[in-house]
Amino acid sequence: MDIGAVDHVEFYVGDAQQSAFYLCTGFGFRVCGQAGPENGQDDHRSLLLRQGGTEIVLTSALTPDHPAAAYVAQHGDGVANIAFEVSDAAKAFALAVERGATAVEEPVVHSQDGTEVVTASVLGFGDVAHRFVQRSGDRDQFLPGVMDIFAADPDEGEQLLSIVDHAAICLPAGQLRPTVAFYEKVFGFSQIFEEFIEVGSQAMDSKVVQSPSGKVTFTLIEPVTDREPGQIDTFLTRHGGAGVQHLALLCDDIVSTVETLGNRGVAFLQTPGSYYDQLQERFVRPDLLVEDLRRTNVLIDEDHWGQVFQIFTQSQHVRKTFFWEVIDRHGARTFGSGNIKALYEAVAREKATS
Repeated sequence: MDIGAVDHVEFYVGDAQQSAFYLCTGFGFRVCGQAGPENGQDDHRSLLLRQGGTEIVLTSALTPDHPAAAYVAQHGDGVANIAFEVSDAAKAFALAVERGATAVEEPVVHSQDGTEVVTASVLGFGDVAHRFVQRSGDRDQFLPGVMDIFAADPDEGEQLLSIVDHAAICLPAGQLRPTVAFYEKVFGFSQIFEEFIEVGSQAMDSKVVQSPSGKVTFTLIEPVTDREPGQIDTFLTRHGGAGVQHLALLCDDIVSTVETLGNRGVAFLQTPGSYYDQLQERFVRPDLLVEDLRRTNVLIDEDHWGQVFQIFTQSQHVRKTFFWEVIDRHGARTFGSGNIKALYEAVAREKATS
């Protein structure tokens, strides 16, 4: 199917302008384009945000008939589409449907001034879709004839975040294995990691699937039903079914990035001091200074290839569902059992104090 990287991520939100304000002021994204009644899109308004190699589309319904209206009513703000770069969108769409995917949008050609973009969508997990995107010409035009692109900002600001490293997806109990099989069969992904995580009387099961290109990675998580309900159960209840719990954005210097984002108003989860007291026992030689990690609440883990540093934001959503992760890889290819467990405990602490 020739899936490359994540082309863009589309959120359905109640207020695109308000959501854009948070991502721009807090994370440093720039609004680069819009679609709405001004260019014939009478049922919705979309804003295109960019930073580094990450493109985010925020879409709000203007009429009850637009899909964003039903999505937000059921889930609140959240990820509705994770788009894939492909060399042939029509072929990818046909293959996906042939292999069992549900069609959402037939192939459509968008062209203007020598730039052509072909899109088509199929259903992924829950009601989250995947849009195949085939591009030729000026990539900055994004979706010619649909999205009006603004003049380039002479001051792009500091590019702290580069690409989408992975998406973490919560699934109802019993859907983990079928979902892995679905991504293997339909999209040609492979399972690259799995883990059963226990925290006190709670537990969750997770598997990681990845595209052959290595540029699209999904961490799939389901709750364990014979244990006490935990944060995955809470997400599924508040979100109203399967959905993206968080997106991880890659950076080059996590300490500096977290300090900058924090100064801009981004609130991160706190990590107990005892976590850092034990780091010297867990790691012979951390790549970053322990005092810097302690000050910024950054987590660390390692695998055979190197170390990984991560931190998670507090959820800004009314339902306390979706949140962001900032990640810095020093050679590590996996996600770190210690960090996954620390996330589980950190979210549990936030829930207890909210």
